[in-house]
Amino acid sequence: MQELLDSLRYATLAGYSWEQPRLLLLLPLVPLLFVLRWALARRRRAHLDVAFVAGELRRDWSAALRFVPDVVLALSLGFGIVALARPQRTDERVVQTGQGIDIVLVLDVSASMELQDLRPNRLEAAKRVALDFLNRRRGDRVGLVAFAGNAYSLAPLTTDYELLRENLQNLRLGLITNDGTAIGTALGVATNRLRDSPSRTKVCILLSDGENTAGSLDPLTAAQLAHAYGLKLYTIGLGQDGVVPYGTDENGRPRFVETRLDETTMRQIAQAGDGRFFRATDNAGLRQVFDQINSYEKSEIKQTRYRNTQDYYRTYLYWCLGFWLLWLGLKNTFLTNALED
Repeated sequence: MQELLDSLRYATLAGYSWEQPRLLLLLPLVPLLFVLRWALARRRRAHLDVAFVAGELRRDWSAALRFVPDVVLALSLGFGIVALARPQRTDERVVQTGQGIDIVLVLDVSASMELQDLRPNRLEAAKRVALDFLNRRRGDRVGLVAFAGNAYSLAPLTTDYELLRENLQNLRLGLITNDGTAIGTALGVATNRLRDSPSRTKVCILLSDGENTAGSLDPLTAAQLAHAYGLKLYTIGLGQDGVVPYGTDENGRPRFVETRLDETTMRQIAQAGDGRFFRATDNAGLRQVFDQINSYEKSEIKQTRYRNTQDYYRTYLYWCLGFWLLWLGLKNTFLTNALED
């Protein structure tokens, strides 16, 4: 009984999906059928004029009882339409098979990343493309390491991509007070993150625009250590060598500084880590680099969906039959013969 009563609640009806939702458009037609029947019957009905003295005729509430069978029939038809529309609830279970790869993004946030040969500057360009790379991952765990004179792990390996996006967007110049470029230390932090990973494919992507000037760990030694733990290393050299723009002076004129990337070391790191070195001298080149890495490092994740659909039309069919039987009982009673005024 409680189930029958619960089926009438608005929250219950709103929670269904419908096999034939268009049939619900017939519901407003139910009362229109009775209005049409009443109008046709009124035109054909014979009338007997009876004169009453003013004030002697009183309206009685019992005259309204003649509408009860019509209301019951309307409810029966309404519930019949709801049953025909097939209310359902579907439970979907997704089983994921296959193992993603583990990736650590290692980003340089040293002062030289403020140079503007990439727009609006090297760091912002790297962040933007890294976010796009992250948005293409499906089922892969990704971590984040930032470095300058020191290196820090900002996010552990996770599939919480929203957390990773937030951490990437929060990267800024001056985040690490000790300036410099500690490439070896950054690789060491990334290796610590990945060395205990059970994944068969472990990838480290290093983005930097300079040469190793800080830290106590030699970059090539760090790369060999990473490879010993099964890491594959991709290195991306950012920016152009030579004179590049760097803000404006006090008079608003463009300022230029000279910069240089230690491409030899970056290549050696990638070679030691069984990966590849890429050079990105502009925004388009940087996007192409990440596109290439994305095509190399794809994981195959298969999803199997199980759908269990349960019908609830029987409940409304019971209501329909119940009101129909009640109408059959009422149509032969005095209610259908109540006087009409």
